[in-house]
Formats: sequence, structure tokens, C-alpha cells
Amino acid sequence: MRTLRFLFALTVLPAIVFAQRGGGGQAIPPIQAVKPGLYMVTGAGANSLVRLTSDGVILMDSKLPGDQNYTGLMSQIQTVTTQPVKFLIVTHHHADHTGNNAKYLAAGTQVIGQANLAKNLETYQSPNFDAHAAMPSITYDKEYTVRLGGATVEVKHFGRSHTSGDSVVYFPDLKVVALSDAMTTGGQGPLIDYAGGGSALEWKTVFQEILKLDFDAAIPGNGPVLTKADVQAYAAKFNTVIDRATELVRKGTPKDQLLMQLKTDDIGWAPRIPSIDGLYAELGGR
Repeated sequence: MRTLRFLFALTVLPAIVFAQRGGGGQAIPPIQAVKPGLYMVTGAGANSLVRLTSDGVILMDSKLPGDQNYTGLMSQIQTVTTQPVKFLIVTHHHADHTGNNAKYLAAGTQVIGQANLAKNLETYQSPNFDAHAAMPSITYDKEYTVRLGGATVEVKHFGRSHTSGDSVVYFPDLKVVALSDAMTTGGQGPLIDYAGGGSALEWKTVFQEILKLDFDAAIPGNGPVLTKADVQAYAAKFNTVIDRATELVRKGTPKDQLLMQLKTDDIGWAPRIPSIDGLYAELGGR
């Protein structure tokens, strides 16, 4: 059976570049109901979630930079509420999630991000955008709870996965969890951004913690709403690939042979690794 290679890039993150190229001028699709009081807005970057409360909106992820993306997102929010956006949760530092932080801060919104997200923003430069995203006004280490208008949203950092500053956003009363790019769809494997502090091994632990939560709907960084069974299946495949790679490294497989010898054709995707040096070192290679 043929062995597939990792999708590999040395200097750029292909999925992010693709999203940015498609995000600047595209129309944002209509807002979609997920559960009562919770909506999703797709397009122009990552999925954004809109939690309605009696005292304002809790928003997750602000799309790619640009006036059209900001106004498009706000226009969709305004089709379901006249309340202002009081909190914006950004799930990691990449521009398709943090692109309009500054506009929300200027409007009086509190922007929440994990502490490592803020550190990553100090040095991160998007391949397609000149400006750095604005820093969050609130940072947290392991967990931050937003309470507004009778709603509770839990923001959790279970460890490094896609980047070092990933947040999982949990809506306990609705049994919904937002995974950001800890889970990708559309046949793309997970992107381990070593430059941004990502980790293959800690990602396995992140999945363990996510699956302990009580949820029946999961929102990936891009793509449709998923089930808990979908997340379990994805995590099992990810663990299998990383375990196979670890075993190859332990057997002394040379770094330049690792991707060729790693079997992934029975998984349906392969993780994307912008740094083979980072992966090989993490798995114990020398």
C-alpha cells in the first residue's frame, strides 16, 4: 500500500495563506443558528461564533483584516441582535482569527486571548498583511470565564497544539465546544505551527482534555458543525499518525527519510509540518 508524505512547507503556512488570499474581498455568508442564542458566521477567515445575551454579545474570532470583513461580520450579527459586542475571544494569533482586533478594541470591546497568543503577536507577521493584529486587552493562563447577561462562556488553554496560544471555547449550557484550528476539516490534516509554538505531542493531550467536556456539537476553525463522534475519530487518527512517527524516530529513521516512511494512506489526511526539524526534535530525534 502506498505511503503518503506529509504536506510540507519550509517557510509559509499554506492553509493560512490560502485563507488570506480568499478573505480580503469575499462576501460573508448569512449567519447560521447553531443552538438557541448561539450563531456561526463563516467566510473571510475562520468561523466566528456569536453568543447572544441580554446585556450584549460575546464574539469569538474577528476574521481576516479589512473594513469589508469587519463590517460584513457586524452586519450579520446585527441581523440577530441590536446589542453591542462586549467581549471578543480570539483563539490563536493567526490573522484569520485576530485580523480585526483593533476595530473591536476601538469600539470598546474587551478582547481576550491566551498569554502565549500575545507573545506570538509580538513577532508574528502575516504573509499577506502588513499590519500586526492588536494585542488583547485581557490575557489568561489556563482558564478564563466570561459571564454576561446570564450566559457563561469558558475559555480554556489545554496546552500547545496548532500553536502555543490556542484557546478552546466552551459553552456549557449549550453543550457546544469551539476547537479553532485544533481540528481542521475538508480533507486537510492538522497544521503544527512550530514557529508559533505548536506541538504534536501536547496536541494529543489537548484532545484528551477536549473529549472530557460534555458537548454534542463542535465548531472547527473552518467548516461545518461536527459531532463529538467526529472529534473522537479525528483525535484517534491524529494520535495514530504521531505514534507512528514517534516509533520511526525511536528506531533511528533519518530525518530526511521520516516523511517518506510515515504511513498515512489509511488515515485520509496527513498533518502539515512547516518545520521537519521541529517535529523530529520533539519526537526525540537527534
